[in-house]
Amino acid sequence: MSYLYETHLHTSESSACAVSSAEQQAIAYKERGYTGIIITDHFVNGYTTCPKSLQWEQKMKHFVSGYENAKKAGDKIGLDVFFGWEFTIRGADFLTYGLDVNFLISRPRLDLMNIEDYSNLVRECGGYIAQAHPYREAYYIDHSFPVSHTLLDGIEVYNSYDSDYINNKALAYALKYDLPMQSGTDSHGRGERYFAGISLETKAESIQDIINAIKAKKVRLV
Repeated sequence: MSYLYETHLHTSESSACAVSSAEQQAIAYKERGYTGIIITDHFVNGYTTCPKSLQWEQKMKHFVSGYENAKKAGDKIGLDVFFGWEFTIRGADFLTYGLDVNFLISRPRLDLMNIEDYSNLVRECGGYIAQAHPYREAYYIDHSFPVSHTLLDGIEVYNSYDSDYINNKALAYALKYDLPMQSGTDSHGRGERYFAGISLETKAESIQDIINAIKAKKVRLV
């Protein structure tokens, strides 16, 4: 038996690019046979719905609303929901897992960090960081290539929004530096044409179980 997890998903509560609510997303993934999902809404330095006028703690409460609504829905329908976020630096995006809202609330200048300081902080505090769609090209991205592999715990080698050419470049980078790999839909709504993720042989009881499986390269890319 295998257990399917989404690693990259947005909700309309917190991500300005999303078209489906957290509850709608949870239901859609349950219907498709997923065991769990990781909510990775855009952080407040990315494409967020969070008003800039709010104070930091209020911003963080707004930011986690997508996760909280998904968790409530997941508890009702039997879908595991885990917390994460997508941190943006100069257009490059970094999936971050293993830390909680208290980590965010206690660091009111987190959104201003460069990638070196952010990576060091996340890892020192026991978190996990993976670059999302590292070769994606868009007007808002300053550079279309991965940051140094020394700053990453893993890398997204399949993103359903990118072409095979772009995904294969990420795969080649992962293989070159022996980085743990993951796959994600980058879901913005329940009507996605393609769904992706990772498959585990053992059910994850926590986000740390997923992190450990990715790092140990004991996941199947879907």
